[in-house]
Parts: sequence; C-alpha cells; structure tokens
Amino acid sequence: MIFAAPICKTILEDKQTVGILVSIVIPALNEEGNLGNVLVDLKNFVEQSRLSNEIIVVNDGSTDKTKEIAIQNGAKVISNRGNQGKGYSLKCGFKSARGEIIVTMDADGSHDPKDIAKLILPILNGFDIAIGSRFNTEKGRQTTTQVNLFGNRLINLVFRIITGTVVTDTQSGFRAYKSKVLKEIIINSKGYEIETELTLKPIINGYSLKEVPIFVRPRVIGVSRLNPLKDGLKILKRIIQVAFIQE
Repeated sequence: MIFAAPICKTILEDKQTVGILVSIVIPALNEEGNLGNVLVDLKNFVEQSRLSNEIIVVNDGSTDKTKEIAIQNGAKVISNRGNQGKGYSLKCGFKSARGEIIVTMDADGSHDPKDIAKLILPILNGFDIAIGSRFNTEKGRQTTTQVNLFGNRLINLVFRIITGTVVTDTQSGFRAYKSKVLKEIIINSKGYEIETELTLKPIINGYSLKEVPIFVRPRVIGVSRLNPLKDGLKILKRIIQVAFIQE
C-alpha cells in the first residue's frame, strides 16, 4: 500500500505528536471478509507513520470469524454479549481506550487508514473533534447511493436549523476526538444514531469541530446493515431528543 508522503510527513514532523497515544476503535459485526484487510492496511499505516497507537476491535456479537481475525492481526478485542448495536459498541471501545486521541473507523473497508493523518492534524492544532466528510467534494458525493445522499442532506439540514452549524457529513463514522470530549459527555445511543449524538452534544456543549475531506471506498464483501428509512427516522428522532429534551 502506498501512502501519501506529505500527510505522513506532517504527523512525523509535528512535535505535538511526541508521546501522544492514539486509540483506534473499530466496531465490527460479521466482517470476516473485510476486517483482515482493514487491520493489515491500518497496521502498515501506523508503522510507516510511526504513530503511537492501540487498535481496539469491538466484536458486536459476530457469528463468523470476526473475533478470530481481529486477534490474529494483533488487535485488542472486546466482545459484546450478542448484537448490541454500533453505538453500544463504540461506547465500550471508548471506555477501554487509553489514548489522548481516539479515532473511530468502520470495519467494512470503506475508510482509508492514511486519512487518519488528516483527522489527527486538526486535533493537534486545537480542535476537539475532526470529522471525515464524504461530501466536501463532488468525487466524494459519488461514493454513496442517491437514497443515502438524500437522507444525509435532510439530516444535515435539520441539524443546521437546530444548531446553526454547517456539517456536511453528520453521519460519518470516520472521526477523531480528544479523549476528554468523550469523557465529559453522556452517550446514550445504541445504534447508528450514535454519530448524530456524537456531533450534536459536543456542539451544544461548546466543543470545536472541523471537517476534513475523505474518499470512501465501496465495501468489497457484504452489504450495509443501515436501513435508510428506519435508521434515518431514528437519527432524526435523536436530534430532537438531544436538542430539545436534553436526553
């Protein structure tokens, strides 16, 4: 795998990275076909960038070899008792993470590990959260279906009306956080609405946020478990709950 030298160089030459541990949390459900390649690419990136790291895979009740593949590739594995949901899995990963910076990414191979450098840089420069946006460029917008693109735009619009903040990809799962942010907010979501909560609550509480462009690859094996209608309604409901009920 070839890495973009300027990105890696930025991390290596930034004195602020000295001694900083980055925890990379990956929730996974029945991803035996993709997880191995994800972890190999991820390990190549952290080794070549000399990034101090820990890789945490949260096995969300998988019935395939997801757990075994994670262990074989040297990841720290947390296993839920049954399928608890993405939000629940991320919370478990956050509790276990020791890093000063916590990165989340998906297990389906859609995220490119070298983009972790783009996400970490805003944190080192003072931002509390960095979100990888698929929709900052036309090329990025072509990486998702029209149905999902419409749903994301609707959610982003509601989010903007309520908060006054423009976020182009509120549902992105590829992010970086200062660990203190995740310790200071209460996370209640158990499903895919977790990204909404992890965007809305920090903004409401005055934390700073920056988006960076990423290119998302289509998953190679399997299909997305996200139901655009069902999960979209849950996400919109969660926005209202957090914004107006403070739940």
